[in-house]
Amino acid sequence: MALEAEAIPRNEFLEGAALSMPIILGVAPFGALFGMVAIQQGFTVAEAVFMSASVYGGASQLVGVDLFGSRVAPWLIVLSIFAVNFRHVLYSAAVGRHFARWPLMRQAIAYFLLVDPMFAESERRVSRGQTLHFTWYMGMAIPIYVSWVLATWIGATFGPLIPNAHAIGLDFILPLYFFCIVLTFRTRANWLPIAAASAVSSVVAFHTIGSPWHVTIGAVAGVIVGALMPGAGAAQPEETEGGNL
Repeated sequence: MALEAEAIPRNEFLEGAALSMPIILGVAPFGALFGMVAIQQGFTVAEAVFMSASVYGGASQLVGVDLFGSRVAPWLIVLSIFAVNFRHVLYSAAVGRHFARWPLMRQAIAYFLLVDPMFAESERRVSRGQTLHFTWYMGMAIPIYVSWVLATWIGATFGPLIPNAHAIGLDFILPLYFFCIVLTFRTRANWLPIAAASAVSSVVAFHTIGSPWHVTIGAVAGVIVGALMPGAGAAQPEETEGGNL
C-alpha cells in the first residue's frame, strides 16, 4: 500500500511534466526573444536572466525592457508592467479556490508560477472533474519555468549573432501564443461573445489610449461581458481529452 500511495504523486508529476513539453516548444523562442531584446536595450546577460527568474512574465518583461531603453520615469515602468500583468490577478481569482486547501507556502509558489498556460491547463483539468493536486501542478510548472529562464540566457548570450529578430518573424510568437491559449476555451458556453468583446475592446484601446493599457482594458471588458452572461464559465462536454486543440 505504501508503494501504491507513492506512485500516485509521481504519476501526477510525470503527467504534468508531459503536458509541459508542447508548451515549452512555444515558450522557449519567446524567452530567447526577450533575452535578445534585453541585450539590445543595454541589459547584461545576468540582468536579463535575473528579470526572467524574478518577474516571470513574458509580455510585461518585454514592455519593461522597452521602457528601460526609452529612459522613462521608474513609476511609469512599474505601472506599465502592472497593467500588462493585471490578467494574472484575474487568473488568481479564478483558480484561487482550488489552491485554498494547500499550505500557504505551496499557495505562494503556485501563484508565482501561475502563468498563462498554467491557468489554462488548470482550468481544463478542473472542468474535466479532476482534482488539482500540487504535485501535478509542479510537474507542469517547473519545466516551463526552467525552460523560460534557460531560453532567456540563450537569447541573451547568442542573440546578438542575429542582426534583426523581427526579420525572421520571432516577434509574432507572442500573439500566436496567446491566440492558441484563448482557443483552448472555445468549447465553453458564451466563449465567442466574451472573446469578441475582449478583442474589440483591446484593439480600440490600443488605437486610442495606447499600449500597454489595451491589455488590461480588453481583459476587463471580457470579465464584464462574462459576468453579465449567465453560464459563461460552464464547461461543455468534450468528445476527446485532446478535443480543445
